[in-house]
Amino acid sequence: MFTILVVALFGFMFIGPIVGFFLALPFYEGTVFTFMDDMVDPIGKENMKLVLYIVQAGATFIGLVLVPAFYWYRSTGSLRTLFDGPGITALDAGLIVAIVVSFIGFNSIFIEWNSGIDLPDAFGGFETWARDTEEKATALTKYLTEFSNVGQFIIGFMVIAVFAGIGEELVFRGMLQPALHKASGNIHVAIWVSAILFSSLHLQFYGFVPRVLLGALFGYLFFWSGNLIVPMLAHFVNNAFSVIVIYLNQKGVFELDVESTESAPWPLVASSTLLVFALLYYFRKYQANKSQTV
Repeated sequence: MFTILVVALFGFMFIGPIVGFFLALPFYEGTVFTFMDDMVDPIGKENMKLVLYIVQAGATFIGLVLVPAFYWYRSTGSLRTLFDGPGITALDAGLIVAIVVSFIGFNSIFIEWNSGIDLPDAFGGFETWARDTEEKATALTKYLTEFSNVGQFIIGFMVIAVFAGIGEELVFRGMLQPALHKASGNIHVAIWVSAILFSSLHLQFYGFVPRVLLGALFGYLFFWSGNLIVPMLAHFVNNAFSVIVIYLNQKGVFELDVESTESAPWPLVASSTLLVFALLYYFRKYQANKSQTV
């Protein structure tokens, strides 16, 4: 269990970014030294956007997919064990989309609450660091999702929605959650600890709780379905929804600020909450019925 986490972190923080760094070099006009300087402060530099996409793709796809998959294969002799589960039907896919979209409204109350936490004076140093980290992460996300053309949107979509959805779920739900379940003997402990570790990876204290809840959602979807593709699809839908809405906002199609930390209107929160729990109840029952008929 600990080894899985170490391998994933090493891949995500070192191997993936380093490979991405060298893959991005041909797309950068300048020296290696100016490249490194611009990597530290890329905001506002349009020529750095593609470069950052490539580095981030390396971190997620190489660091969180290929490196952990290679470790898993060397440890177990097969990757098929990660995906041995019941098939996914069209109803499964529809339910996943409906659950994730409904969850966004429900989770908005926790986003607002978490973003507005005011820590006691004793935690002043940590709060300063956390706020600074949050502001930098927000600024970087905003920079990477300011799409100048369709090409940037497609690349950003792949990195943010596809690679992240596959890589993070492969590690935290496919590998870590079962290992925690085996170690603790309690699936709820496994799901919530995996979700906490998943949120911790992002190093964003002021978005920590809603991301834990999102991770727990993916964990229960995986446990009830028995198929790793399910949380991967759910993660993809969550990220893809945000990226698409941001792009359509920029195109003037409509106005919906998915990057806002303000809660959705209470009627929407209430209806989303009722809907998401009803859908989760139905999803769980449906998966149980599917397993009995197999």
